[in-house]
Amino acid sequence: MGGSVVDSRRLGDTGPITSCLGFGCLALSGVYGEVTRSESLALLHNVLDTGVTLLDMSDNHANGEVERLVGEAVRPWRDDVLLSTRTLQRRSGNVQLRQACEASLERLGVDYVDLYIVGREPDAVPVEETAGRLGELVAAGKVRYAGLAGVTGDELRRAHAVHPITTLAMEYSLWHRDAELDQLPVARELGIGLIAGRPLGRGFLAGRGGSARELDPGDARLTDPRFDPANLPGNIARLRKLEAEAATMDVSTGRLALAWLLARGPDVVPVPSTRDPVHLEMNAGSVRLLLTDATCRRLEAAFPHGAAAGARLPG
Repeated sequence: MGGSVVDSRRLGDTGPITSCLGFGCLALSGVYGEVTRSESLALLHNVLDTGVTLLDMSDNHANGEVERLVGEAVRPWRDDVLLSTRTLQRRSGNVQLRQACEASLERLGVDYVDLYIVGREPDAVPVEETAGRLGELVAAGKVRYAGLAGVTGDELRRAHAVHPITTLAMEYSLWHRDAELDQLPVARELGIGLIAGRPLGRGFLAGRGGSARELDPGDARLTDPRFDPANLPGNIARLRKLEAEAATMDVSTGRLALAWLLARGPDVVPVPSTRDPVHLEMNAGSVRLLLTDATCRRLEAAFPHGAAAGARLPG
């Protein structure tokens, strides 16, 4: 691993020390356009060279192939990285968490995962049962820290009462600030850190995806209502306000959007995803951009709660 350009912070009151900016591995699955195995491995090495230590992934990214890629890429530096992976509990029944976890460990080629996050669909098994199963995985040494996704603030509180939850993972960005209304206040009360997924709104806050013509065939954003041609004009109008603010600071919109998230508090760790080394470098630059309270207020006024036109896709 190379010299660090990314600072560290603790993920919650009792969680691990991590880089303040993580890396979301979704883009390595090809959902935002084709990426080869060699390109993915090279990008992961670039990620580590920036000082990013948190790699966030899921067992359904390319049917587990992303976990295999990450495991291969980080093998020489296993003790220096935080591996975060997740699985999903569906309405139809309780996924066998131990089996799912062990399958992830096998694909990653490791004995334990640092952070195991269970995502939950509505009406899945009681959240207390999920927390209990996570506790068993921690006791067995297969997982260091337990996390949840797809939960309400009340569910987070109930789960935490059964077994300590270190991390809440959910979408959080200027474009989608719902976390502030329910889950984030509860997480802070309980000392739980937040992994902010889709921190750039699937690239929208970085100025990408403003037209279907910009997206490759099969790009996941083509099915996202927020990128629907009927909704884009309203969303782009707000993006223009972000662009104007960024222009006054001579920075990119993506860098400014990530800096805003980093300023939300030391318990928030954004995990932007990209397949482009240039975009990776730009994202890392957000760490050095310190915002005034006045700047943050202007950004929040431009993107109030519920501002995005079009329903947000889960996940």
